[in-house]
Amino acid sequence: MPATEAAGRATFLELFFDLVFVFALTRISARAFEDLALEPVGTQGWTAVTGGGKTLLLLFALWAVWQGTAWTTSRYDPYHAWVQVIVMIALVASMVMGVALIRAFRETGMAFAVAYVVAQVSRPLILLIALGDHPHRRLKLRMLLIFASTGVLWIVGALLPTNPRVVLWTTALTLEYLAVRFGWPVPGLGRSTTSKWDIAGEHLAERYQQFFLVALGETILVAGLSYSPGPYGAGQTTAFALALATSILLWRIYVQRAGQILGEAVGKARHPATIGRSAADTHLLMTVGLTGTAIGYELTIEHPLVHPEPAWVVMVLGGPVLFLAGRARLEWEVFSRVSPSRWIAALVLLAVLPILEHQPMLIAAAVAAVVLGAVAVADARRARGRPPEAAAPPF
Repeated sequence: MPATEAAGRATFLELFFDLVFVFALTRISARAFEDLALEPVGTQGWTAVTGGGKTLLLLFALWAVWQGTAWTTSRYDPYHAWVQVIVMIALVASMVMGVALIRAFRETGMAFAVAYVVAQVSRPLILLIALGDHPHRRLKLRMLLIFASTGVLWIVGALLPTNPRVVLWTTALTLEYLAVRFGWPVPGLGRSTTSKWDIAGEHLAERYQQFFLVALGETILVAGLSYSPGPYGAGQTTAFALALATSILLWRIYVQRAGQILGEAVGKARHPATIGRSAADTHLLMTVGLTGTAIGYELTIEHPLVHPEPAWVVMVLGGPVLFLAGRARLEWEVFSRVSPSRWIAALVLLAVLPILEHQPMLIAAAVAAVVLGAVAVADARRARGRPPEAAAPPF
């Protein structure tokens, strides 16, 4: 079941797998909202920072499972029975992680850790068996050994109180990330070079595009769930309208035009796996930004006229800043350049952040929407009357 460009479009099973992450990302937003909104105004302080760090840790774990599964279906035949078993195991594990993550640093930590370890260990184990004498088999053995080793940290961490649990889980994720970056090195078994990995590049690019839509859909879902219980006052209605407008602008900025032709860029690259790995970091950054934006929606809809905590404004403005940073990186990956509107808009949002700490939440939400609107307008003006720009990746 070798990697091949014939893999084509994502399978229905992969799309079904993605639906789990709509739920999981809403749980990420709900967990962060608890840390930010349920503490009395003026008393959050360090709690918002530590809570945000723990929420990011859980988000990175979810992303690791999704990304590992997406790379598997892009390197091997996604219709092969064993690959579909891998996807189904990841689907169930991700659902368990989503259910457990709100209390992952309390009573449901073991459920979260076991689900994560099962997803990460089963993937290379099944491929190790299924590949037979395939050259990729040695890589899967190294991956299995690394995930089994870090899995011990996940399980032991789940048995410990919150602070040591955070330390062990962070250490495990860091080791796994470094293993990916350095070709899964294992003493005596060597390491591999990413540029030599065979992948169905356009299939992988499409998977990243689909995950972006999942994350964007989560922002709309959070806005709808926050507004639907009422009350339907002018402040709440305006905040809801700004949330919808911002989501539309985020979509527009992503697809114009780098996000739309990411697959073309991967296809043109001399080493598709290298741009694929870079795009993974880019989409993770944008996903963090979208998640922060969704939390900002919820805070604004629930407290439209409240003078916010600093952490609240960071969500409303910082989410779009991270999205723009990721989008700028995506533009570089596709075109080998970055439009000035990206970094100018990010700098504007950062510059007004201290000022908006003393204004109602609605003002901050409106400023974010206006700045993103300016970026979308700049993109439209640049593209008007010109032929569609072709991909020119730097890899």
